[in-house]
Amino acid sequence: MTPIGTMTPIGTVTPIGTMTPIGTGVTPLQVLVADTALRLRALLDFTDEGGQKVVAGDEWLFEGPGTYVPRKEVAVVETLQGTVIGHNQAIRLRARKESRDRHGTRRVTGEEWLVKQVGAYLPGVYEEVVDVVDAYILTEKKALHLRATRTFEDEQGRVRRTGEEWLVTHEQSEAYIPDVFEEVVAEVAVTTLGPRQYCVILDPVGPNGQPQLGQQRVVKGEKSFFLQPGERLQAGIEDVFVLSEDEGLLLQALQTIKDTDEEGTEVTRRAGDRWLARGPLEFVPPAEVAVLERRRAVALADNEGIYVRDIRTGKVRVVTGQAYLLTAAEELWEKELPPAVEALLADARGDTRGADLGGSPATSADTGVPQRDRTRAVTYQVPHNAAVQVYDYRERRARVVLGPELVVLGPGEQLTVLSLSAGRPKRPHARRSLCLRLGPDFCADIVTIETADHARLQLQLAYNWHFEVPEDPAALGRLFSVPDFVGDACKALASRVRGAVAAVTFDDFHKNSNRLICSAVFGFDEAGRLREQLRFAPNGLVVTSVDIQSVEPVDQRTRDALQRSVQLAIEIATNSQEAAARQEAERLAQEARGRLERQRLLDQAEAERARRALLELEALSAAVESAGAARAEAQARAEAARIEGEAAILQAKLKAEAIAIETEAELSRLERAQAQEVRAQRARAEAEAARAQALADVEASRVREVVAALGPDTIRDIARAGPELQVKLLQGLGLQSTLITDGTAPLNLFTTARGLLGLTQPPSGATSPDHVP
Repeated sequence: MTPIGTMTPIGTVTPIGTMTPIGTGVTPLQVLVADTALRLRALLDFTDEGGQKVVAGDEWLFEGPGTYVPRKEVAVVETLQGTVIGHNQAIRLRARKESRDRHGTRRVTGEEWLVKQVGAYLPGVYEEVVDVVDAYILTEKKALHLRATRTFEDEQGRVRRTGEEWLVTHEQSEAYIPDVFEEVVAEVAVTTLGPRQYCVILDPVGPNGQPQLGQQRVVKGEKSFFLQPGERLQAGIEDVFVLSEDEGLLLQALQTIKDTDEEGTEVTRRAGDRWLARGPLEFVPPAEVAVLERRRAVALADNEGIYVRDIRTGKVRVVTGQAYLLTAAEELWEKELPPAVEALLADARGDTRGADLGGSPATSADTGVPQRDRTRAVTYQVPHNAAVQVYDYRERRARVVLGPELVVLGPGEQLTVLSLSAGRPKRPHARRSLCLRLGPDFCADIVTIETADHARLQLQLAYNWHFEVPEDPAALGRLFSVPDFVGDACKALASRVRGAVAAVTFDDFHKNSNRLICSAVFGFDEAGRLREQLRFAPNGLVVTSVDIQSVEPVDQRTRDALQRSVQLAIEIATNSQEAAARQEAERLAQEARGRLERQRLLDQAEAERARRALLELEALSAAVESAGAARAEAQARAEAARIEGEAAILQAKLKAEAIAIETEAELSRLERAQAQEVRAQRARAEAEAARAQALADVEASRVREVVAALGPDTIRDIARAGPELQVKLLQGLGLQSTLITDGTAPLNLFTTARGLLGLTQPPSGATSPDHVP
């Protein structure tokens, strides 16, 4: 219940069924301004002032501006305010009950619609405002992707099916407000292609507006467009393939198409066909063509190559020494090498000469090896004075290459890896190498021997060796007939040395070790002379010398006995050297004393001669001193006089130069003043000439403007007006002829009168007076 005497604010909703006491006070009437209304509801049946019957429960609006007079049968449900609709805005309304809207359109319960008219909108009695919808601003770079939530007819009269999607661009509407049955899926950005760009659209929309599923469409730049609903880019925006002269594209047809070859002849490409598009050109692949690979010509030097395989026949070949571009039926082939060969090739592409024999240390398969380009031809630089064996597994034959030379392996060729012994003593398979050193070189080994008296010694021997290279190329294969020539040679030589030493005692070996070992290694010829070398026939290895680097006993007692004998020998040699040194020192001391006495006598005689020379020089010095003083005084006076004369001459020259400088300065000043005066006069003359020219131009312009203003016809009429007027005056006087002269020109009255009287005409060529009709 509302107390009596209280005022109900505008817009306050009074609950249905409440009663306001009457007769308890005065209640102010509610005044409604424009764009406001009261939603009223009948509590009882009654007849209004217009005679229309109102049933309880009916609702209607009392719209302002106006003053509402309440009735007991009517209750105020709520106060409604008008909703302001701005530019690019709309309000979304919903019908609470079946009725007609303000435009007379019938609405059913729950139906929604938009009102886009700019201004204030006051909802009807059975209308409610759902939301204020702002328009989407569409530009050249943005479009709107819409979807129909149910079947309806849009503003253009087109029927949209449920789930149908379409695109709205700025060409259709700059500001678009989605309808109630339209759902905004996304804002689509423009796709812009440059002059050297293209894109492939998957499932493009056809002319009928429906997506063509499974189809593709290529769009070339320069172009800007929006992707339609359902369309998508295959790989985004791609650059046009710009191919130079040494580039090409490997293409494959996805379906049968018509194409032109490099000569311009039309050809048919079947699905699956491969061909190569060569540069220079700009290429945009059609939708029916797939780009498999972009190829570039490989520039190969004379010592470089690549492995090329024909995909139709499977044949592999090596291409070297040219710039080669693979054809459509070719591909690069990767050559596999054993891990040991890979490691040796990665080690600086060659063997480094070691302390022993040469070669690289043995590498295991799991050692990290830098990866090489397996499509490149495998090359190996054979060092000088070395040999490499290459075996062709396809032809089943081997070839030997002598250095210095570059080996290029064919598709079926492999390098022979040498597994050599190394270390001291020698260990098998300690080093691996791709090349065989031909020598001369050396190798060292430690050999344990035992003499006839059971003295065990350890020898360190060094052998100089080389290979005999046959002249016949077919016989070069014997160089590699022994896989480990180092181990075999060292074993054979150690066996000979051990056999020879085993037959002699320690003392004999200690005294004749070099001769004994050399004879054991090289042997003797038929004449009993020691041979100079030892030759191994299977591979042509020749040992030329043996060097005993050290001899060490293995047994400790033998080593101590040998040490004592060596110390005793050293002591004896030292004592003898000391006695010889003392005798030599005494002899040298006697000789030194004799030379010293003789030198003393010579020094005394020399001192007497030097004293006599000193006295002579002192006398000569006194004479020279007196003569020099007089000469110096005379020279000083002469020099002073000369200096005074030169000073006077210099002073005169300087005065003359000063006068010349002053004169030149004055002349220069006069010249500059005259030049300045000439420039000023020239400037005044030029200014005067420019002024006169400007006045003449102004005058000429004025005359041209006057002439242009008057026109040629007017000027002609002005020029003819005077003579014509005179002619008309004379005609008015009735004169048949007249003679007009200014009195300065002579006139022959005789001939003139004769002509007037009609007498004979004067001869031809005679001048007749002017006749004016």
